Amino acid sequence: MALQLRPNCEYCDKDLPPASTEARICSYECTFCADCVETKLHDVCPNCGGGFVPRPIRPAREWRPGACVTRQSPSDKRVHLKYSLEDIAAHSARIRDIAPEQR
Repeated sequence: MALQLRPNCEYCDKDLPPASTEARICSYECTFCADCVETKLHDVCPNCGGGFVPRPIRPAREWRPGACVTRQSPSDKRVHLKYSLEDIAAHSARIRDIAPEQR
């Protein structure tokens, strides 16, 4: 099963197309832009508490049968946070100084 490739930052709603190098994901595929991860979330996913990695870019060209962005389309469903900005800030502050492998 391929990554969902969500189309936007869940925090600021910035567009994150499939080839964006600004997209960051957690292990649950929560998706945020690099700026929000660094400046607002402090590398703490507001949904699960985990850290982030750069989202892989799905190949545009079909190097192997069925494995490309046109054969496995990115999601068009925009996702938004279900927590208040105040709750997210408190959540991040509580966790951000704990190493990701110890969260």
